Amino acid sequence: MHKRKVRVEDAVGMVLAHDITRIVPGEFKGVGFRRGHIIKEEDIPELLKLGKDYLYALHIPNTHLHEDDAALRIARAICGAGLRWTEPSEGKSSIITERDGLLKINAAGLLRINRMGNIIVSTLKTNFPCRKDQVVAATRIIPLTISRKRIERLEAIAERFHPVITVVSYRTLRVGAVVTGSEIYKGLVKDGFERFVGKKLRRYGCEVVRKILVPDDPRRIADAILELRDLGCELILATGGLSVDPDDVTVQGVRKAGARIVIYGTPILPGAMFLYAHLAGIPILGLPACVYYHPTTIFDLVLPRVLAGDEITKREIAEMGHGGLCMNCQRCRFPVCPFGK
Repeated sequence: MHKRKVRVEDAVGMVLAHDITRIVPGEFKGVGFRRGHIIKEEDIPELLKLGKDYLYALHIPNTHLHEDDAALRIARAICGAGLRWTEPSEGKSSIITERDGLLKINAAGLLRINRMGNIIVSTLKTNFPCRKDQVVAATRIIPLTISRKRIERLEAIAERFHPVITVVSYRTLRVGAVVTGSEIYKGLVKDGFERFVGKKLRRYGCEVVRKILVPDDPRRIADAILELRDLGCELILATGGLSVDPDDVTVQGVRKAGARIVIYGTPILPGAMFLYAHLAGIPILGLPACVYYHPTTIFDLVLPRVLAGDEITKREIAEMGHGGLCMNCQRCRFPVCPFGK
């Protein structure tokens, strides 16, 4: 790259080679003058206010790329399905979701790229539940120009780990619910399924096919699970609260139904007594009593992954203990918080 330093007073008629940032402390940070702008006489006072006593006339050889062009090539290389990217501003391109879904980051590929030097890709955490039109990543180079060979090397890395960033769409499953508890079955306590669980399912577009109330009886719980399976339910929830109490027989009922229990008990609070099982490929989630009290629990961490088709392992659940403590904020802002990240 060849550059020629020019006093701003002598720069009238020059074409800006890069965006110039304008900052008003506490109020604004953005583009003051865009790349390609032709400097006019009336621009000089404002440029001086921005601390630009000199501007640079650039000549970029064919062996190098401007920051804007590099950002676009990086974005194209790292993005998979469900994403789009913006035209660069101040050398940065933002990556935006085109649909609701679960964000997936290939952490190994991302690390390889960010260790290249002078190239950055910044993302949200993997498994973040995204909404359409949400910014989930951004990329840029650090210098104003970069060699084409470095970008070609990045593109080769991105191809090896493709996709580095993607969004997996949620499945809209047919859901069955088994609400356990003799106190609920007898009408002594009001069933809170719709208020605390059903609304979260509807948020993802899922249909509750049937809800069955049963007493604390393992055989009745097992029969209800099998009935929901026969109705074509693709996800079964057992609610009413799993606990260490001897009369909590939900786990026994799940086993009697023939399900394979993958996880019972997690290092996540709220949500320690969570159960995850499979019955002939149908996931069963045993929800602890905390779902009827806390606004955000392990259910909010696991449900998006199940709807995205993830197979959750015991190891992954164990790893979620790091970040698995809810801070019980006065105003819950999940998922914009560290819980489960």
